[in-house]
Amino acid sequence: MNVVDLALQRESDEQARLPYRHPQPKESPPELVISSVIPEDERLWVPQQTNVWMRPLLLCASRGYWMNLLRVRKSGVLSRHRHPQPVHAYVLKGSWRYLEHDWVAQEGGYVYEAPGETHTLVVDEHVEEMITLFQVNGAMIYVDPDGNTLGHEDVFTKIDLCRRHYASVGLGEEFVDQFIR
Repeated sequence: MNVVDLALQRESDEQARLPYRHPQPKESPPELVISSVIPEDERLWVPQQTNVWMRPLLLCASRGYWMNLLRVRKSGVLSRHRHPQPVHAYVLKGSWRYLEHDWVAQEGGYVYEAPGETHTLVVDEHVEEMITLFQVNGAMIYVDPDGNTLGHEDVFTKIDLCRRHYASVGLGEEFVDQFIR
């Protein structure tokens, strides 16, 4: 029997169903609950380039990462980039791939991207729409084919992008604050 089983066995059923009775740590930020991550309101999608949008879910300024949906409604090369920290992806719709690999990230699939690798994201012509949940830690560093830096994105540039967009569509620049931790 493991430690959790022993602890639960000691509690009566009645006690086990009671919520925790003490205050949560005052330094702990509030939970972030998004009831529908794929919004009906198109204004929540932040344009990144023509036919490419992000939908912020969490912009963690205190830890330097962000979680978002990436939606693409065009085929072609999106970007060549590298990450100094790991990236996690879960494909909700459609598919995408990297020119540097022979695998395809397909609907329902998970991808772990190791830190330091440079890759070129492509959405193929047969894909009408791609939506992927990404957790990006650190930064995206955009590079040319020889690895020369062209630019970067981090949680702070994402916050700024969202502020400008939400102000421009009438939601107000403070709309993004609900996603920041």
